[in-house]
Amino acid sequence: MIAGFPVNLYLPPVVNFEDAPAPMVSKGFDETRRSFGARPHDHRTCIADALGKADALCDRRSARLTELRRRVLELVWRSHEPVGAYEILERLQRGTRRAAPPTVYRALDFLLEHGLVHRLESLNAYVGCPHPEQRHTSQFLICRNCSGVAEIYDPGISTAVSTSAAASGFVVSRLTIELQGLCPRCRDGTGSA
Repeated sequence: MIAGFPVNLYLPPVVNFEDAPAPMVSKGFDETRRSFGARPHDHRTCIADALGKADALCDRRSARLTELRRRVLELVWRSHEPVGAYEILERLQRGTRRAAPPTVYRALDFLLEHGLVHRLESLNAYVGCPHPEQRHTSQFLICRNCSGVAEIYDPGISTAVSTSAAASGFVVSRLTIELQGLCPRCRDGTGSA
């Protein structure tokens, strides 16, 4: 429980997000142990699913998913772990693509605008969004030991924050909630340092 709200974590693409928003995770989550960790899956399929969703979403919105934007999205999804803009730039430059920091930031801004990635403010990093077709405000659990990141979605948390802000006369334009602590594996001493 976090502030009275139940926390349930799932790893896409196992969960069907078509019917209703559901909790999700951006780093591996072992469903049987209910802890952060590597859950075996075909990562190529995972990346292909994310790129397919991005193509479909951009087509519906008449937005251009350029070759560079698509490659940046692919690099964000590469490991299910938060990745910084300069790490993305470095990976782009290892390939045949010449890129500069402003180019990467513009691509990331596009991906953020369309809900294809989330920015983790405290880590200055990005993670892929497994269900960009649903606009949502996520909450992130960040392990300060192993850097694991779980994305949860509980509309009650966002509503409570927005309601409190409105009561103070404040209009929220962007809401990111990040909770830092220890994942179950690190808390129990089985995680990585």
